[in-house]
Amino acid sequence: MTGKHGEIKRLLWGPHAAPARGPRRTLDLDRIARAGIELADAEGLAALSMQRLAERLGVTKMALYRYVPGKTELVALLVDAAIGPYPPEAGGEDWRTALEDWAVRLLAVFRRHPWALGATVGPRLPGPAELSWLEAVVAALDGTGLGGAERMDAAVLLTGHVRMISEQSPAAGPSPGVEEQLTAAIGEVLTEHGDRFPALTAALATGPEGRENAWEFGLRRILDGLAALIAERTGR
Repeated sequence: MTGKHGEIKRLLWGPHAAPARGPRRTLDLDRIARAGIELADAEGLAALSMQRLAERLGVTKMALYRYVPGKTELVALLVDAAIGPYPPEAGGEDWRTALEDWAVRLLAVFRRHPWALGATVGPRLPGPAELSWLEAVVAALDGTGLGGAERMDAAVLLTGHVRMISEQSPAAGPSPGVEEQLTAAIGEVLTEHGDRFPALTAALATGPEGRENAWEFGLRRILDGLAALIAERTGR
């Protein structure tokens, strides 16, 4: 494996050795990752640079390059450290409980580190921590009658829902009253232009008690769909 993927593989999967040349070792990948995550959490991924991180660590940029080849590899390191390994004690008594717990935990990760949403778009080599999340879903669906590819696709489907909700309400979620204000603003627009959007106007008129929470609604429908497929495969 060559190029950027090769560099990322060496960085994330090791083995990790101290730089062979140069002054005495003052950094390690864990310390670099912690500092980078703090910077990205505070100011966003756009503010992250090798120079800014080196200053935060109290070293020169050249010293930082002895541990991390460049920003692409740095972001890969930060993503894997921020997501962290899937907790071994997590899960549930059955596949559905396990997957629901999995999705809730991943939502919490993206809300703690909103910058990770943009950093995990497109094809890229995952690190060991991130890959442990995929392992958890595939393992939870073992014995359900689903094939290997289907179990991996289930993880992709759940991740997509988590990402969508995270993008709609990053960090700790919407500020108090924001969702209500938005609903009221949309309501005003539909009051004035309801003839152009009759179905939306009727749906909004049902009131909050008639509408499902988007997170719960989507998660339940995904799990219901998997349950139907598993029942079809197993005959139960």
